Amino acid sequence: MELIEEIMGDVVVEIVNSDRATINESHELREALQRKIDAGYNKIIIDLSACEFVDSTFLGVLVSNLKKVVKEGGDLRLVGFKPVVRSMFELTRMFRVFASFSDLQEAIRSFR
Repeated sequence: MELIEEIMGDVVVEIVNSDRATINESHELREALQRKIDAGYNKIIIDLSACEFVDSTFLGVLVSNLKKVVKEGGDLRLVGFKPVVRSMFELTRMFRVFASFSDLQEAIRSFR
């Protein structure tokens, strides 16, 4: 997986540039997020626009890192859902856990 990272002010955007977010991609994301949290970032956006599938391991990484940044006074927000991924988040009720946005700029503005 190619994880593309952008920093916009005090917001970190991790773009998951893969059609499948599975156990393999979860390791890369976990490490990238840990480096950013250790560096003091607590406002994180995960862009899932390219993903057609997200598995439970990847979802677990999202949840565990949400807990970490909330503990530090921040938040982890999601952006860009294709229909199958949106359905999975609705079925698992993860939309109740994560703030989600259809547009990256809207997600960034939500931190202001």
